[in-house]
Amino acid sequence: MVEKVITLENISLLDFLGSENENIRQIAAAFPQSKIVSRGNEIRIQGRAPEILRINDVINMLLQHFNRFGNITPEHVKEYITLEGVPFDENQRNDVIVYGNKGLVVKPKSANQRKLVESASKNDLVFALGPAGTGKTYIAVALAVRALKNREVKRIIITRPAVEAGENLGFLPGDLQEKLDPYLRPIYDALSDMVPSEKLKFYQETRVIEIAPLAYMRGRTLHDAFVLLDEAQNTTSEQIKMFLTRMGPNSKVIITGDQTQVDLPKRQKSGLSESLHVLKDVKGIGIVNLSGKDVIRHKLVKAIIEAYEQDEADKLQKRDEYKSRKSKDEGAA
Repeated sequence: MVEKVITLENISLLDFLGSENENIRQIAAAFPQSKIVSRGNEIRIQGRAPEILRINDVINMLLQHFNRFGNITPEHVKEYITLEGVPFDENQRNDVIVYGNKGLVVKPKSANQRKLVESASKNDLVFALGPAGTGKTYIAVALAVRALKNREVKRIIITRPAVEAGENLGFLPGDLQEKLDPYLRPIYDALSDMVPSEKLKFYQETRVIEIAPLAYMRGRTLHDAFVLLDEAQNTTSEQIKMFLTRMGPNSKVIITGDQTQVDLPKRQKSGLSESLHVLKDVKGIGIVNLSGKDVIRHKLVKAIIEAYEQDEADKLQKRDEYKSRKSKDEGAA
C-alpha cells in the first residue's frame, strides 16, 4: 500500500472539489481499489502504485483545466477519467514534455498526441494535421519550450500566415504587430502556461522567443532553432515553399494545420495540401494525423467535428454517385 498527498495551493477549494466534495467522490468511485480522502487543502490517496499514478494524472489534468478555465464540473471530471486513447501504463510516467507554471504538467493526453511527440523526436520536420482542439499547437509549443530549456536549440521561432478568417485586418486598431496579436493569441496563451511571465518577457525582448507573421521569414536562415508554423492551411504554395527552404543547421520544424478550415480566397489552393503531396515520399519527414478523438475541449466540439466530417463524407458519396450515373447515361447514349 502506497500513500500520496497532493496539496492544493492558491486555488478555490469549493470550486475545484465541488459541492460536498462531489468531484473528488466521483474520482474515488472510478478507482474503487484506492482510498481517496480530501481534508482541508490536501487530497490523500492510498492504494497500489500504478493506480495512484493514474489518479495523480487525472487530478493534474483537472488542475490544468481549472487554472486555464476557472471551473470544474462533474462532467469535466468524467471526461478526464474516461479520456479516450490514454490507457494508463508504466511508461506514462516518462511522458511529461515540460513542467509549466503553477504545477502545470504538460504531457500528451491522447494516442495521436503521443505519436506527435515521438515523431518530433525522430524527424527534423513534422506535419501535425487535425481539427481545432486536438492540441497540435499546444504540444508543438511544449516541445519547443523543452528543447530551449534543454539547450538543444538557442531560440524558438513561431510564425503563422496573416490571413483573415472572414474579417478585415485593416479595421483593427494599432500598428501591424498590434493588429496581428489577436491572431497569435493561442501561441501567447500556450507560452504563458509554460514559461514564467518575467522570463517570457525577457525571452521576447532578446528575441530568444520570436513570434512573427510568416512574411517576416523571407530571406532568413533559421538555424539552431525550434520553428513552428501554425495555421499552415492558410499558406499559399509560394509561402510554404519559402518557409520550408528557411531550415538551417540544427533546426527542428513542426508545421500544424487544419485542412478543413482554409481561409484563403476561393480558387486559391492551400500550400499545405500541395506540400503534403510533393513531400510524401521524402525520408526524414513525419506526418501525424489527429482526429476528433483527440479533442480535449468541451464534449460538443468533438460532436461538431464528427458531424462536419460525416456531412463531407455524404457530399463526396453523392458526388461519386452522380458521376457514376452520368457516366452510365452517356454510355447508354
